[in-house]
Amino acid sequence: MTHRWGMAVDLDRCTGCEACVTACRTENNIRIAGPEQSARGRAIAWIRVERYYEGDFPDVRVKFRPVMCQQCDAAPCEPVCPTYASHHTDEGLNAQVYNRCIGTRYCANACPYNVRFFNFGNPVWDRPLELSLNPDVSVREVGVVEKCTFCVQRINAGKEQAKAENRELKDGEIKPACVQSCPTSALVFGDLNDPESEVSRLSRSSRGTKLLEDLGTLPKVTYLQRQS
Repeated sequence: MTHRWGMAVDLDRCTGCEACVTACRTENNIRIAGPEQSARGRAIAWIRVERYYEGDFPDVRVKFRPVMCQQCDAAPCEPVCPTYASHHTDEGLNAQVYNRCIGTRYCANACPYNVRFFNFGNPVWDRPLELSLNPDVSVREVGVVEKCTFCVQRINAGKEQAKAENRELKDGEIKPACVQSCPTSALVFGDLNDPESEVSRLSRSSRGTKLLEDLGTLPKVTYLQRQS
């Protein structure tokens, strides 16, 4: 059975701690932009936690929403790429082949979720931070667009391990860095083609919604709305 990877985010559990942001940055060798580049809007974060405020002071409620690449089934970023660097895999991921990317940024302009980032400079890490780089993830150079991949290196490692042990993948066995680091288990990852998986069950929840669903991008991230 072909996998179809997806994620569910329970907004009732998210506390906005941003552990997912830190884990994603470390796992995927995301460069440090620095204060000057950040002030020019050139910071990079493959996942962000948005904040929404309700009510008036002092009765203010804060809601949090983690936003990463939605891995759309009808992704507007893919058909605009002239070099096929942005493409759809047979497992439903919006993949980015960095050595094909020529930096046109058409994909970033087409993405309605603002989750694609252009490298305006070569990555530099102050010592000794370069020792923390993940050898399983390439370091992107200047001039390419990068984005969340659902930690595809972990997906591939999990499939290879299951194949070596001559068994099927277990539900919840593969966890992207954001999912593994979440202290409240607000993020759930798995195979949407498996009707018994937790992510499939959550995606069918009556609380489930999609981000900007009316655009017709068919995102594979389901947000479970807060219960009043």
